[in-house]
Amino acid sequence: MLLGPLDRAQARLDASAGEVWRWLAQDSGEVLYGAVVAVGIFLALELLLLIARRLLPRGDEGWRGLARGVVDRTLQLFIVALAAIGATNVVAPPGPLLRLVSSLFVITLAIQGALWLRELVLGIIRRRARADEEDKHALGSALGVISVLVNVVVWLLAAILILDNLGVNVTALVAGLGVGGIAIGLAAQGIFSDLFAALSILFDRPFRVGDTISYGTSVGTVEHIGLKTTRIRALSGEQLVMANTQLLNQQVANLRRIEERRVLLTFGIIYQTKPDVLDALPGEMQALVESVPNCRFDRCVFTGFGASSIDFELVFFVTVPELAAMLAARQAVGFGMVRRFAELGVEFAYPTQTSFTAAPDGRMIDPTYFTERRLSQD
Repeated sequence: MLLGPLDRAQARLDASAGEVWRWLAQDSGEVLYGAVVAVGIFLALELLLLIARRLLPRGDEGWRGLARGVVDRTLQLFIVALAAIGATNVVAPPGPLLRLVSSLFVITLAIQGALWLRELVLGIIRRRARADEEDKHALGSALGVISVLVNVVVWLLAAILILDNLGVNVTALVAGLGVGGIAIGLAAQGIFSDLFAALSILFDRPFRVGDTISYGTSVGTVEHIGLKTTRIRALSGEQLVMANTQLLNQQVANLRRIEERRVLLTFGIIYQTKPDVLDALPGEMQALVESVPNCRFDRCVFTGFGASSIDFELVFFVTVPELAAMLAARQAVGFGMVRRFAELGVEFAYPTQTSFTAAPDGRMIDPTYFTERRLSQD
């Protein structure tokens, strides 16, 4: 007589139940010992969780608060399954009961792992969002997108692990998910690239809302960081909307993070300047720079002989980051140089040409000779 699928399943269930019942009836001492071990493991784990909750305060914004969130997401069903699988290592239950306990443990482990991973990732993101109130709105938007992505990934992995433990062939499912993921990724490549660029901006923090940045050949102030675009207010007044990927592909300089500003002034003086004045010039420039508030002298050095000047380079630092302070300091030093040069009798050089006259015998005549002779006669 042929049995149907339900009849065969019922027969296997009856056989397994009978085997378990016989073990419970015949080996009651071993059953009692296993139960004691399971209860002991359960109580020990519950005690550890209780201690962890006491040591980790709720609402802490640091790592202790993150650990408390992970502890709070621990399922009691997982503790029961862990105690049961621990008890099976000290007793020898029948095969059907051992397989049931093992399956229960794997299923609860997959669910618990998904909960822990989700809480850990989202907790780190929430902690970063609380750390910076300036980007709270942008981080809140990013948190919503990341929550969806994390939930999809962790629960999909948990489902695959559970199905595989139940004997389902997940090879085709994993392959299908891989092909589908590639297709979705190719179709939404631009969107995902901008999304991950936005996450990079929000978490790596090359700049924040309110920072003045220089990118490419433009300078502007960041007004909003979105999941696809960043809005920048240009110095000329208009608002620029740039894709996050396009913005990060350029070299970005964050002008707000300037701690001090370097100023370079090049100047030339005439060749008729006396050597002792040339020797004293670096010291004079140092004294001038140090007399201006918020300025630190770096160097004043001779750089070369120009076509019509002896060239120098003056370098100093303005020790406050504000642009207005740097402009004022540069003006003060420049005007001070003009005044000090007038006191020292030093003249700034400017492009000049001197024409020399040749005598009948071919000798060069100094053009200043006739001028000096005329002055002496007068």
